Amino acid sequence: MAAPADMMSNQLMAAAQIVEQQLDAEIEAMSKMDGDDLEALRQQRMAAMKKQAAKKQEWLANGHGQYEEIPEEKEFFNATKNSENVVVHFYKDDAFRCKILDKHLALLAPKHVETKFCKINAEKCPFLTERLKIRVIPTMLVIKDSITRDYIVGFGDLGNTDEFSTEMLEWRLGGADIINYSGDLMTPPDGSGGPKPKSKLNILGKKKNKSIRGKDVTNADDSSDNDDW
Repeated sequence: MAAPADMMSNQLMAAAQIVEQQLDAEIEAMSKMDGDDLEALRQQRMAAMKKQAAKKQEWLANGHGQYEEIPEEKEFFNATKNSENVVVHFYKDDAFRCKILDKHLALLAPKHVETKFCKINAEKCPFLTERLKIRVIPTMLVIKDSITRDYIVGFGDLGNTDEFSTEMLEWRLGGADIINYSGDLMTPPDGSGGPKPKSKLNILGKKKNKSIRGKDVTNADDSSDNDDW
């Protein structure tokens, strides 16, 4: 029976051979293209690049690329309506962990312009905190197409420590499919945690799925030492 190390080596070699075969096939196909085919391919790529550049300009016009404060509840709905991907941090001024989260979100915002990163003072938006059942501060909402797909409550999903890295938060958001994440979703950077299922809660409070990560929203993360709301 082959040793585990040998089995892993064989698997890696097999995977490398598959990739090499795919590259060879692509190179062969390109070598058979005539001038018209190559020009058509070039035009397709240019069109895709122009489309992406236009999309990026649209994102920047909607406040993507920076970590912004939402001043009032009405602007919350405007933000989620105008941007496909939104991460909203519900915070309190006197919560130390909210300041930790601010630091990481401010770093991620310019890196992931495909997503709008913002925060809102939970004490100034009683309607939202009640409707969205915000019970623990900090809480982040992951909103896609005006529907809340996930809640990140406290730091439990980030290794349950104040010392988590920005990469750990990036990984967690990647698992929620709210940013374009290029890393390995099965391996958390800080060596803890794991992929979390997504919730589906309408942004106006109509529940699509009553549970968040297997627990009722109103009791989420009660065992932690985060600030209860």
